[in-house]
Order: sequence, then structure tokens, then C-alpha cells
Amino acid sequence: MAVKTYTWITLWFLLTAPVILWDATYCFMRPRSMVGGDLHWIWEPYGKYQDVDYVYGLKALEENNGFTNAQSLLNLVETSLNLAYVYLAHVSSWPGAPLVGFAAVTMTLSKTVLYWAQEYYCGGCAVGHNGWGTLLLFWVLPNGLWLVFPSMITWRLGGDIMASLSVASQRARKAASGKTQ
Repeated sequence: MAVKTYTWITLWFLLTAPVILWDATYCFMRPRSMVGGDLHWIWEPYGKYQDVDYVYGLKALEENNGFTNAQSLLNLVETSLNLAYVYLAHVSSWPGAPLVGFAAVTMTLSKTVLYWAQEYYCGGCAVGHNGWGTLLLFWVLPNGLWLVFPSMITWRLGGDIMASLSVASQRARKAASGKTQ
């Protein structure tokens, strides 16, 4: 059975890879990547974002908060799996490719939900200081994409995996009933 591929899923995985790499390197290079750091020019937009989301800012760095780099490490694992899916689905046509993509995007979705839940349960400890406009423009909308697209991809690849399992189950039942006759 050929591997089903979807242009929109492939594009999401390919277009987000450099974004995630850029984000992770910002986190791993703090304080050099932050405002005042010698490498800040590479991550200029984070000059604003580090004040919007304290997880990315000086407060988390000074408190030696490990969440920022821990989530960045997982981002790199997820992205590696996303790119592995693209290769396995489009180049190798390996039947297990949807499972790799599903596992990767489930990691992304779970971590993003955790990120949002942390903000909810700590009373907005990292972003609650922002006004509604700033919060919406710089945190909710961009981070919301990481809820919407991974949810859609999980649904699509999960559906394909279920369809494949159903076909395999039907074939196994048919083969088993043929042997007993």
C-alpha cells in the first residue's frame, strides 16, 4: 500500500524546521543571543519577544529556569522526526512514515499544550504582564499556530494509520478464515 502524502503537512514540516532551529539556537545561545549580547543581531526580533514571554527573557535566564532549553531540545527532536517523516514518506515511500509523522506531531502538540497549561496554572507568570493587544499579537496568535496545525496533522495522520490498521485487520481475518475452511 502506497504512503499517502499531503502537501500541506509536508510544507508545515519543511517550513517550520528553520523557524524551530532559529528559535532553539536563540535559547541555547542566551545570554549572547539576547539584547546586549554580541550575537543578538541574528535574533533581533527576540528583543521584543524576550519582554513579552519571560520564558525567553532575562528573568528565566537569571533564575536558571531549565524549561526554556528543555523545550528547545525537544523542539529539535520533533523537527528531526518531522524531517525524517518527509524523507520516509516522499523519498523512501516507507509504509511506517505516517507513524513517524504522527509521533512527531503528537510531541509538538503535547508540548504546546503543556506550554499553554503552564501559563494558565501559574496565573500568567510568564506572559500575564502584557496588555491584551500585545498578548494576542505576539503570543496567542503565533503560539496558537502550534496548536492548530499539529492538531490537524494528528487528526489526518491518525486517520490514515487507523485506515491502514483496518485494512490489515480485514486481510488478516480473511486469511485466517480461509485457513480454517
